[in-house]
Amino acid sequence: MRVRVDVEADVPSLRWEDVHGPARAVVYGLLGSEDAALARALHDEGWNGHQLRPLGLTAPQFRGAPRKGGAYTTSRDGSLWFGSPVPQIAAVLVKALASRSEILWGKARLRVRGFMLDVDTPAGDGPVELATATPVVVKYQSRYLLPGDERYIECLQHNLAHKADVLGLPVPRDLRVVEAGPRRRFTVRGAPRIGAQVRVSMESDDRFVQALRSWGLGLDTIQGFGWIR
Repeated sequence: MRVRVDVEADVPSLRWEDVHGPARAVVYGLLGSEDAALARALHDEGWNGHQLRPLGLTAPQFRGAPRKGGAYTTSRDGSLWFGSPVPQIAAVLVKALASRSEILWGKARLRVRGFMLDVDTPAGDGPVELATATPVVVKYQSRYLLPGDERYIECLQHNLAHKADVLGLPVPRDLRVVEAGPRRRFTVRGAPRIGAQVRVSMESDDRFVQALRSWGLGLDTIQGFGWIR
């Protein structure tokens, strides 16, 4: 399940460290406000015997924000997306968001103007293309990889297989990158995250496609990376 939250910022721009940096604390705070035990279990143990946390979200995105060199500017027309392919987790997120009038995002206050559930329409099994709204983070050992790097497809496929295993769904096949955006670098809790937005193609069970749309591609989805449009 995916939820879009429409927001308005109280500051003209976000600090760069506050673009993706607060995401993890925000989503755990939302979960913990309604189900402290679930939030604590996800944080400490992961889900269903796996270390992965089936959660995704975006950093705040602002339509019509004025362009200003070196700044992440805001507008009155912003949005955040949250999601989880696990109904139990998604239900807690929806309940928490429904009661919020604002979301603290780093040093910014985001006034909630409304929210909408995004209901997927099954597309059927077979080839599918997915494009991301935020950069996809992929690592091999300690090195961040970008589309076109050796092992990029291998590592992204491994991540997809791990997610499919967590959800008990078939592993997608024939993964390839159709298009890639520029390299993006963000600081998260004092450490870099490097990636790029991508459009990928794969052969996949429709249930897994819908799960990815509520979870994301690659690593650090709980920090707002890899969210699918």
